This record gives sequence, C-alpha cells and structure tokens, in this order.
Amino acid sequence: MGYGTGAIMAVPAHDQRDLDFAHEFGLAIRHVLEPSTTWFGEQNIDEKTPAREWRTAFVGDGAYADVPGPKLAGLSKQDGIAATIAWLEERAVGRGVRSYRLRDWLFSRQRYWGEPFPIVYDEHGLPIALPDEALPIRLPEMTDFRPEPQEDQTSDPVPPLAKAREWATVELDLGDGPKSYRRELNTMPQWAGSCWYYLRYLDPTNDKAFVDPEVERYWMVPPDPIADGDGGVDLYVGGVEHAVLHLLYARFWHKVLYDLEHVSTKEPFRRLYNQGYIQADSFLDERGMYVPAAEVVQADDGSLTYQGRPVSRRAGKMGKSLKNSVSPDDMYEQYGADTLRLYEMAMGPLDTDRPWRTNDIVGVYRFLQRLWRSLIDEETGELRVSDEALDDDTLQKLQRTIMIVRKDFEGMRFNTAIARLMELTAHAGKVAAKEGALPRVLAEPLVLLVAPLAPHIAEELWSRLGYRESVTYAPFPEADEALAVEQTVTIPVQVNGKTRFTIEVPTDADQEETERILTEHPDFARHTADVTIQRLVIVPGRITNIVASAKTFDGVI
Repeated sequence: MGYGTGAIMAVPAHDQRDLDFAHEFGLAIRHVLEPSTTWFGEQNIDEKTPAREWRTAFVGDGAYADVPGPKLAGLSKQDGIAATIAWLEERAVGRGVRSYRLRDWLFSRQRYWGEPFPIVYDEHGLPIALPDEALPIRLPEMTDFRPEPQEDQTSDPVPPLAKAREWATVELDLGDGPKSYRRELNTMPQWAGSCWYYLRYLDPTNDKAFVDPEVERYWMVPPDPIADGDGGVDLYVGGVEHAVLHLLYARFWHKVLYDLEHVSTKEPFRRLYNQGYIQADSFLDERGMYVPAAEVVQADDGSLTYQGRPVSRRAGKMGKSLKNSVSPDDMYEQYGADTLRLYEMAMGPLDTDRPWRTNDIVGVYRFLQRLWRSLIDEETGELRVSDEALDDDTLQKLQRTIMIVRKDFEGMRFNTAIARLMELTAHAGKVAAKEGALPRVLAEPLVLLVAPLAPHIAEELWSRLGYRESVTYAPFPEADEALAVEQTVTIPVQVNGKTRFTIEVPTDADQEETERILTEHPDFARHTADVTIQRLVIVPGRITNIVASAKTFDGVI
C-alpha cells in the first residue's frame, strides 16, 4: 500500500499490479526469474508459455533467466543482486549501500528532558554537527517546561527549550570565524543513552573513551567464539514493550559502532528473554473512571465500593494509569526487600503474565522465617550449627535439590527453584528441631542456594556462619549426581487398569526383580485373592498391571 497506485517495479512478470498494468496498456512483458515446474502446474499452463500470456505474476524465488547486463543466468535472486551490485561498481556507475529506516518521530521529542542533539543551524538553516571539543552539551536550568502555543495547525511546534533564549543561540567558531548559530531545540527521548549503557557499564570510569577496546573484548566476546563478530551480553531480560523502544535502537547503534570498528560483536545481546506482565485488579466507578485499587472496599456479600460508590472490577496489567500499582516501598517496609523479590519470582513462570495477590506474600515471608530459625536460636540469637554428618535421606535431599536448583536457575525457572528450596528448608527445620542444631554441611549449601534469590538474609547468615568475605564470592554448590539420584522409585500397581496400590523398587530393577517385589507385597495377595491372574504387564521403573478375571465355581462365574 505504501508504494502508490502506478507501475512501480517495472518487472511486470514478477509484480501483479505491474502485470495487470502491462496487460491493460499493451506493454512488453519479459520474465527475469525462471518459475519452478510446480508454479507452472499451479497456474495450469505449459512451461514454455511466454510471460506475455501469464495472468499471474511469479513472485517467488527462482533462478535468473538470461537477461541483458551482468551474467546472471542460473543465479538465485540474492546472488543475482550481489552480482549486479558488483557489475555496477566495476563500471563506477553505482555502489552498494545499506539503508536503515528509523522513524524520527520516535526519537526526536519536543520537550525539555532528554539528551540534547549536538547540532546547530547556520544563517541559511543548514544543520552542522558540533565537533568533539564543543561537547558535551548541557541543558539549561529551567523552571517552566510548558511548550509555546502554536500559531496555527500548520506551524511547527515550539519546544520548551525555545524559552531559554540565551542558551538557544550560541557563538561558535566552526572553522570560518566566530558566528552566531541556532541550537537544535528538540531533544532525544531520554532513553537514547540506554541504547549503549551496557557498553558503558563495562568501563564506567574511563574518561578517554566510552569503553576501552580490551575491556570490551573481555566482557563481550565469548572464550570460544564460533565466528568473527560472535558474542554480546550473555542475557537480556526485559518486557516485550522494550522491543521498539530500547532493543531496536540498541541494535542500530551497536551495528553502527561495529561498522566503525569500535566494538567487537555484531549483536549487542546473545540471548533475549521476555518477562511477562504483573497483573492486578483495577476498578472503575459509574463514570467509567479508574479509582485507586487500594481504597476499594469489599463487603461481606462481595460487593465493591469506593468512597461509598459502587465500582466494577476489571483484570489487567499493573500500571499507574489504572491506579492499581502496588508500591514496592510499602512492601519493603512491611516485609523487607528479600520477601518482595522472592514473591515476584515465586508467582509463576517468568515469561508469563502473573496475577499479584498481596495476601500470598505471607507464604514466602514465612519461608524466610523458617530459614532463619533453622540456623539461629530465637531466644538467644546465637548460631546453632553442628559438625554432625547427614543421614542418607537428608544427604540425598540436599544433593537432589542442588542438582534441580542449578538446572532451574539456568532455565530461568525461579518459581520452581523456590519451591524446591522451601521443601529443603522445611526438612532442615525438622532436622534442627530433632538434633538441636543444623549440621553445617547442610546449613552452608542451603544459604548459598538461597543467596541469588534473597541476598540480604543470605549475607547475614553467611556472616554468622563465620565467613568474613561476602557470600557473593563463595562457590555455588555442585551436586554429586550419584548421591542425588533416587535409590528407589515408586511404581503404581494396577489391576485391570485401575490403580490399587504402589510398590517401592530399586531404580535399576529389571522385570524379574520388579515381579518378585510385587508378588511379595502384602497388598498383592489381598487384591488377587478372588481373581485368576492371566498375565503381568511390567514396564520397569514405570508401571505394573495385573490382568485378571474372576474365578470359576462349579462352572458358574
């Protein structure tokens, strides 16, 4: 639709509008790409049918026909384009360029805040980029940020910076003597700086360059790059709304910097992970206006009111405009930062939308309390750990938790990792209550496993365990997979397809061993006493099915 309504491509055999136009006005039609045999079959025409008789344009990829100009016959479309560019460049009549299309209205804003453009205009209105020695440009101090009213609908908007008249006009010598120039009064969108912040973070105190080349290569290029230009930030986590604001421009600027040989990688980020929205109920009054969700009152009968007026509930994402935001400061004051962090991660999978339920935060708050009580005596505040060894069951639970949590962290499954840690912490509480102290060989890995999720309580517990260096620098626990593997597995036993009981068998038990354990189980005799066993269907490690029929008495079933 953006091309217009006329003949555009000038290749009527390969553009339907051009083909229709050529037929209407009797223009010559020459095919440039050779259609496939399948295409001719779909059009129900012979492969030798000339293009002037086609009624449907061939718009797919095909090999080039023998056409005037560069030798393209037999090449694919992309190879033909490259060959044509090379042919034009050899004759100095054209050159290949890469065009980037960024919408100016997304980047240039008529407001005060934001990064100023390093551009001035001369007396003819021509833009001039400021030299490095004239940078940085600093915005003037202002108190009135309202834009000037437009004279009419056709006039250009007047940004707030126009009010800073002394700043808006500047005297500069740009090579042809001192002259008066007019500054660019629009600003960048305030997130222009975030387009390359990940590079500045690598070398934030460097006052000679935005990043030292050696430092950039150390952080951005992987130890074993597959190809030149491979690398980037290992992981970028952000919402889908970042796609057109941050990610689009971050990739654009990064590719510019790569072409200028200022960075070593073609892409800024190696892996992108989109998080879901936090959802919360919002409420509308009888006018259809949103009211503060925190001030809505629910009666015993379930009716909802705001300042005595009835309101209706609507589900959606949390946001200021919907007046249903929950202040992190309030949650921090009541429960602490660790609890808030844990609740956000425990709500559900990171990449899905999740409903906020303030009452549910108590669950993770109690989890942290149980963790604290497992190591610290509530009466005295003293550390209570011992040098005792772990029993086999606890050792297996610990090793299995380490193995699963490591995999969950790698897969960004924080909610399931927290569930596992809750189970281990509950077990640790029982061990501490029974033994009077928690074995250090369980206490230390438990604190380390929790540390990435709840760093503040983990740091305090790590210090109380006697370590002076931060828990951040301690090695993360490694699982002994031989100990982590379940020694036995629970198998359901079915009788004619209905599960009746379960048996415990070694994980490596074969069919013969499984049958022996099954037939010796007390429930086996009870469920087969009044039936005739026809056969046993055993899938080792998975399921056992007893196929049976009722016994016969005097020929009557």
